[in-house]
Amino acid sequence: MSCLSRDQEVCVMAWGDPHESEVLVGSVNGTVKTFSTDKGIFTATRECGDHSQGRFTGLAVTDSSMITCVESGLLKVWKEGSTETVEVNVGNEICRMRQNPSQRHHVATGGKENPLKVWDLERPDKPIFTAKNVAHDWLDMRVPVWVRDIGFIPDSDKIVTCTGHHQVRVYDPSTPQRRPVLEAQFGEYPLTALSLPASQDTVVVGNTHGELAILDLRKGLVRGCLKGLAGAVRGLQCHPSLPLVASCGLDRFLRVHSLEDRSLQHKVYLKSRLSCVLLSSRELESSADLSGDVEEVKAEEEKDEVWDNMETVTEKTKKRAAQKDEASVTGVDGKKRKLVKK
Repeated sequence: MSCLSRDQEVCVMAWGDPHESEVLVGSVNGTVKTFSTDKGIFTATRECGDHSQGRFTGLAVTDSSMITCVESGLLKVWKEGSTETVEVNVGNEICRMRQNPSQRHHVATGGKENPLKVWDLERPDKPIFTAKNVAHDWLDMRVPVWVRDIGFIPDSDKIVTCTGHHQVRVYDPSTPQRRPVLEAQFGEYPLTALSLPASQDTVVVGNTHGELAILDLRKGLVRGCLKGLAGAVRGLQCHPSLPLVASCGLDRFLRVHSLEDRSLQHKVYLKSRLSCVLLSSRELESSADLSGDVEEVKAEEEKDEVWDNMETVTEKTKKRAAQKDEASVTGVDGKKRKLVKK
């Protein structure tokens, strides 16, 4: 840990194989490392970008190739065993690149003043779908575009996005309509992440003020909120089969909430500001090594309860009251004397 620097900050993570035995880790310095979950060590390192091109905004694997995307809009397909790469310019100021789980050669991109686009990497000349901005607002002013995260709805052609203007939008590329088929809003702060649960009719979103909410994709209403966060949400992922969602952010806690009763199931303090989270498709397992952290969290919660239950003591300023009750008079000898009113 002593040799780590800021340019080794983790930006994105993805599973490297279907068996989930390898994790691909993308760093700020443009390297992608392969971490073996069986051996517990990094087994390979690959230079996949330049720091001047921006951070990684997406990382995925398809067949025998790896897909990377950076903030400058340069999307690359790295073929295994070959130095040649397929480069696609997807536009400037990219905030997120996501892969379609059912069609792994399809990816979606979006960013600041860069609308949602769906690309077919087998024919990357132009996008197969480009979203159209919504109509002008009630002041007849253009609505700014700021796509922060993207998700593909399972068993459907629809795509859901969240924006930096606290909007959740659903697009359907299978129809001629390029504008959203559904739009909802949550809160007043920029949304930073979203994830789709196993049920197809909801989405979980998080914002910069540590607020998590479950939204109904059929009616655009908020079903409920998940409490407990204290900082901006940086990473969010729902379990593929269980009604659970994991979240992390600037408050340095990893939390697992239940989507059924919205209760907090697990909470672990991880000592550093977290940027992303990756869930396995297997069932969650409890580790004995985390018992110390759990006890520490419980102790902190007990301290917080003590402080919350303490009464607030306010002291009245006696000086001003004393000054109001005092008056000065001049005696016969010319000296001023104070008279106290009773």
